[in-house]
Order: sequence, then C-alpha cells, then structure tokens
Amino acid sequence: MITGELKSQVDKIWNIFWTGGISNPLTVIEQFTYLLFIRRMDDQQLKEERKANLLGKPIENAVYTEDQKYLRWGFFKDEDAEVMFDLFTKTTVDRPLTVFDHMKEVGAKGGVFAQYMKGATFMIPTARVLDQVVQLIHEIKMEDRDTKGDLYEYLLSKIASAGKNGQFRTPRHIIKMMVEMVEPTQEETICDPSCGTAGFLVAAGEYIHEKHPDWFHDQAFRQHFDTAMFTGVEFDSTMLRIGAMNLQLHGIENPNLIGKDALSESNGDIRNQFSLILANPPFKGSLDYDSVEGSILKMVKTKKTELLFLGLMLRMLKTGGRAAVIIPDGVLFGSSKAHKQIREEIIANHKLEAVISMPSGVFKPYAGVSTAVVFFTKTGTGGTDHVWYYDMQADGYSLDDKRTETKENDIPDILARFNDLDKEKNRKRTEQSFLVPFEEIKANDWDLSINRYKEIVYEEIEYAKPQEIIKDIEALDKERNEALMVLKEMLG
Repeated sequence: MITGELKSQVDKIWNIFWTGGISNPLTVIEQFTYLLFIRRMDDQQLKEERKANLLGKPIENAVYTEDQKYLRWGFFKDEDAEVMFDLFTKTTVDRPLTVFDHMKEVGAKGGVFAQYMKGATFMIPTARVLDQVVQLIHEIKMEDRDTKGDLYEYLLSKIASAGKNGQFRTPRHIIKMMVEMVEPTQEETICDPSCGTAGFLVAAGEYIHEKHPDWFHDQAFRQHFDTAMFTGVEFDSTMLRIGAMNLQLHGIENPNLIGKDALSESNGDIRNQFSLILANPPFKGSLDYDSVEGSILKMVKTKKTELLFLGLMLRMLKTGGRAAVIIPDGVLFGSSKAHKQIREEIIANHKLEAVISMPSGVFKPYAGVSTAVVFFTKTGTGGTDHVWYYDMQADGYSLDDKRTETKENDIPDILARFNDLDKEKNRKRTEQSFLVPFEEIKANDWDLSINRYKEIVYEEIEYAKPQEIIKDIEALDKERNEALMVLKEMLG
C-alpha cells in the first residue's frame, strides 16, 4: 500500500518537472523512468560487486567498466548540477559516452527495459531540474518489490490527467476484479495484446505474489514467472518502455514484450499460444483491411478494432485458454453483420461464461462510454450452456468526474457469485445477477445486451382521484388569498 511519504516524494518530483517546463504527463513519466532505470543499473552493479568480493572472483555481469565510473548514479549524484548535466548531454575525449547514451546501449545486462530504448530522448531542459530530480529520487527507499511497485503505480495514476492519454489507464480495481475472477494458475501463460503500461500483466503477477507466495519456493516456477509467464504486445514505443519498467519494478524481470501492432500481418505468427488473455483493447478505432492479418478477417470481416481484437484473441489462445476482456456495450448488441458474426463465433463455437455490465462512469473523467467485461473459453467445439449476467451498479467510487471513494460497491458480490454459479440458477431476471440459457440468446440473434434479458419491476403508484386533487388545490388557493388579505391589512 502506497504511503503518504512516498506519494509526497513523487509529487515533489512531478512538480519540479512541471515547473521546469515539462508539462506533458507522459513525458514526465518517461523521463522519470529513465532516471529510475539508471539508478537500478548502479544498484545492480553494486550487488554484483558485493557478490564478487564475497566469492573473491571477478564481476560476472558488469553493467559498467572501471573506465565508465563517471556514468554511475553513485558518482554523478554528488557532482555539481552543471557537471551532472554535461555528463548526461556532452562527450569529451575522456568521456566518450554520456550517461543517457550508455543507458540506451547497455543491452541485455539492463534487463528487458533496455531492449526498448530505440528512440528514447533525453528531454530534461536544465541542469537545475536534473539535479533536483536526481537528489529526490535518491532519497526514495527502493529496497523491496512492494515499494518499487507502489511508487510506479502512483506515478502511472497521473496519466489520467493527460486528457486523451487517459485511454491507457484502465482503473486498477476493475483490473484486479478481472484477475481475481480468472484466478491465474501456476502454469499459466498470460498475454495482453494491447498492453499499454502493462497494468493487467502486473496485476496478474501481484495476484500470484499475494495468493500463492509458496509457489516462489520452486525454482522452476520462478524461472517461468520471470521469463515465459507474461507477454505484452504494444506498438507505441513510449508505452512499451513504461510497461517494461512497470513489470520490472513489480519483480517480473524478463517478460516477453513485443513491439508490434497486434492486429497486423507482422504479428500473424502468434497462434494457439496463451492460456489466459486479459485486456482492454482500443475502442472506436478503424483500420484498413489491408493492414489486418488475414486469419482475423476470416473470422470477423470488419474495420472496427474492438471486433478485430476479439478475433485476434481467439487466434492467440490455446484450446482451453480463457479470456477476460473489456468491450464497449455496442459489441453486445450491434446489428451489423460483423457484430453478429463475432458474437455467434464466441457463443456457438466456443464457451461464453459471463457478461458483467458496468456503469458508464467507470472510465471517467476521461471517457463516459458504457462498457462490459466478457469472459470466454476457446474450445472450438462450443460449450456455452448458460451465460451469467451481472448488472454492476457501483464499483466503490462515485460515477462522476471526481471518482471519489463510496461505500456502494458491487465488486465483492460479483466475486462471490461468480465463484458459486450453481446458486445463481434460481435467480429471477429482476435481480442484479441471473443466468440466460444458450437457446434464448440464439433465438435473439446472438444479442448479448443485458437489457434484452433483464426484467424491470415497475412499482404501482396510487394517485388520488382528480376530484380530490381539485379540492386540495381549491383549499390551497383559499389559504393563499386569506394570507394576501392579512398582508394587505398589515401594510395599511
């Protein structure tokens, strides 16, 4: 849990960037991320040096050579501001590399983050800003995974203030709900094909740390967790760097991050590979047919990204693989051929398990779109018998732009009911959750909108007879006239 002290430290750093002329939140986060990485590299070198001294052997995985001492965090943090700035921006005969260039060139020694440095740009404008930020970052205690993870989560929460960039930020409590519903297992291979800042992958990793710490006693599992368990696909290089750092700071050292457009031909080789997909793919996008991988178009011929991503997920999942995906409500009831095509594919040819209808305020302040979470399993042979619906009315936060915490929260009820669907069989359609049989959905042309199946109880209100209402009006009129007469007399 993030502490007030940690929040205060991050806020101070944020304000220094802001007053120093960097006002784009994504740029602030990216520059902050580079400095965190440079500090991590020096920490890694210190760890290797201690190990070498203990064993009496040379350093095996040196990030810095002896000649590169001037590039290390522990060296430049104590220099004057102008000297430090020069170390980041200028080379000399004695110093052929800048701190920033070394960070970009460090390669595999720096972990997964270093692999995505192409295009990274140093944008801190002055020596004063750099010095202030370095000193404050140095004060942050970053010894344990929880603190590092909390620091970055709080930093990323500020993306919401970026307006249009808010699309990259799915509410953490919604992601957590989805992860808890699918309950990742030990052998899982988890993918987010539009990973952004890697929030879904991080949440899955945190779930395992919290629920199954004993798994980490097994060396084979630790190896799987660090290398093969998590895959993210993202075409935006800035997001890829931020996502890589987010995963590393949460203790996932070498996830598989793919810098491609997930829907393109270049990503066409990823098939039948994952056991679990967690995602909030882009809504409202539109692509040309030529830019979309052919097998997806065979499943759903459309230009709409929200439909194409569902087709992509079916292609990427292994048989028996599961998906939990946020979609705009229009996917559930859209009447186009492509909308019906993808719904029929999931319901008839695979197994649709649940649809959670979420209130439109969940994505405020930066979007008011109504959304749902769908849960399905790839079978290739059908299997949908009943679909469980839940009409979420509250998620623990107000549904206005402020999104302040409230007592009203359906998420605990959703988790409890989803884990015991047998008890849902006798629920009425007037209640908040209920089951709908496959045949009824098929008869409704594969319409998945909750409003198609939910029944609303109208309370009968009895009104007085018109004659009685008229009498009441006349009595009020008489009282008003009498009051006016008294007022006139008082005024003389």
